[in-house]
Amino acid sequence: MINRNRLFYGSCLALLTTAFAFTVISGIAFSIKTEFVLTNAQLGVFTGVFFIGFTISQAIFSPLCDIIGMRWIVRGAFITHVAGAILIMISQGYSVAVAGSMCAGLGAGLVEAGCNPLVAALYPDNKTSKLNHFHMWFPYGNLIAAIVLTLVFAQLGGGWRPQLLLVLIPALGYGVMMFTAPFPKTEGVEAGVSVGESFKALFAPIMLIMLPLMLVTASMELPPSSWVPSVLTAGGINGLLVFGFVFGIMGTLRLLAGPVVKALTPTGILFGGAILATLGLYLFSNAESTTMAFLTAAIWAVGIAYFWPTMLGYVSERNPKSGALGLGVMGAVGMLASFFVTPWLGGIADDRGHDVLDINTVVEIFQDVNTEFPMIAETAGAQADDIMNVNRSVESVLNQYSVNEELPRGETMQALRAVSGSGLESDAVGRAQQQLNPADNEGGRLSFRTLVPFGIVLIVVFGLLLIKDLRAGGYQAEKLTEE
Repeated sequence: MINRNRLFYGSCLALLTTAFAFTVISGIAFSIKTEFVLTNAQLGVFTGVFFIGFTISQAIFSPLCDIIGMRWIVRGAFITHVAGAILIMISQGYSVAVAGSMCAGLGAGLVEAGCNPLVAALYPDNKTSKLNHFHMWFPYGNLIAAIVLTLVFAQLGGGWRPQLLLVLIPALGYGVMMFTAPFPKTEGVEAGVSVGESFKALFAPIMLIMLPLMLVTASMELPPSSWVPSVLTAGGINGLLVFGFVFGIMGTLRLLAGPVVKALTPTGILFGGAILATLGLYLFSNAESTTMAFLTAAIWAVGIAYFWPTMLGYVSERNPKSGALGLGVMGAVGMLASFFVTPWLGGIADDRGHDVLDINTVVEIFQDVNTEFPMIAETAGAQADDIMNVNRSVESVLNQYSVNEELPRGETMQALRAVSGSGLESDAVGRAQQQLNPADNEGGRLSFRTLVPFGIVLIVVFGLLLIKDLRAGGYQAEKLTEE
C-alpha cells in the first residue's frame, strides 16, 4: 500500500540532504581555497562541479524514470550523497575534493530525477503548490545548515572536515524511510503515456520557451548563492549568516506557496520574481555594509524564491505529457547553466578584484617575500618545497612587473593567495591577506552585477507570457486524466 505521507516527507528529507551538502560545500569553500591554494576560477570548479554532477544524473536517469521506477533512483541518490560527503571529508588535495563535490551533485540530481515526478504522482491535482512545499526544504535546509555550522561547528573547532558529517545525518534518515517503501507509478505511466510521447513532448512550443528560461532563472539563483559566503566573508561580513538569511526567506515563501499560487498564478509569480531578483541582485552587488548586505539580499531572496519549483510546476501543468522526462530535463538544464556560470563568475571576480589592489604595496610585499621565504625554507625541512613553490609564484609576478611595470591579471591574485595561505609567521603574509580580502570582496560583488542583463530578459519574456494568459482568460493547467 502506498503511504503518501511517508514518501512525501522522505522526499523532503532527501532534498534536505542536498541542501546540507550545498551549504557545507559553499561554507567550506574559503577554507578549501586557502588550504589547497586555489584561484577563484578553480574554486568555482570545486563548487560548480556539484552542478555538473547534478546535470549528469538528471540527464541519464530522468529518461529512465518511467522504465526503472522512482525507487531505484532514490536509492542511488542515497548512495552518492553518502559517498560524496565521505570523499570530501578525506580529501588531501584538490582532485579528490572535486570528485566528492561531483558525487554529492550526482546525489542531488537523483533526488530531483526521482522525487519531482514522485510528488507530481502523489498530488496530481495540486502540482505547483506541492512542488513548492517539497522544494521549501532546499532553502530551509540551507538555513538550518548555516545555523548549525555557525553556532555548533564554529564553536567546536576542528577545521572544515567534520562539517561533512552534517550531510550524513539526513541522508541516513531518508535512506531508512524510502529504501523499502512501495512507490507509485509515475503520472505518465499511470495515464498510459509512452516514452516516445514524452520525448515528443519535449519539442512542444512551451518547452522551447521554458528550457532557455530555466537556464537564466537557475543562473540568477544558484551561482550567486554559492559565492555569497566566501565573497562576503572576505569583506568582513558573516557571509554564512547572510546565506542562511536568504534561504530562510525562500523557505518561508515556499511554505506559503498555496495561496500565492492561487492569487498570482504561476506566470504572475515568475514575472514578479524576475523583477525583484534583477533589482535585488543589482543592489546586492553594491552592498558594502552588513546592514545593506542583509537588506538587499532580502529583495533578491524574495525574487528567486519561487523560480525553481514554479518553473517545474508550470511545465508539468502546461505540458503534462513530458512527465518525469520533462521535469528531469528542466532540472538538468538549470544545473548545467549553474556549472558554467559559477566558475565564470569566479573568473570575473579575479579580474575585477585585480583593479582594487594597490600596485606599489603588492610589489613591496612580493619583494619582502622573495627575500624572506628562501631563508625560511633553508630550515623548514619537509615544508621547504611548499615554501619555495610560493616564492616561485611571487618571482614570476615580479619578473613580469619588471618588464612593463604592470602586475599580471589573475596571476597576481593567485600569488597573493599562495602567500596568505602559506601559514608562515611573517609580516608579509598578513599584508598579503589585507590586500587580498578587499579585492575578493569587491570583485565578487561586481561579478553578481553581470547577471542583471539576463534578468531583464526574464522580465520581458515572463511579461509577454502573462499577457498571453490574461488574453486567454487566465492560467489553465492541463490534466492527463481528462485526455
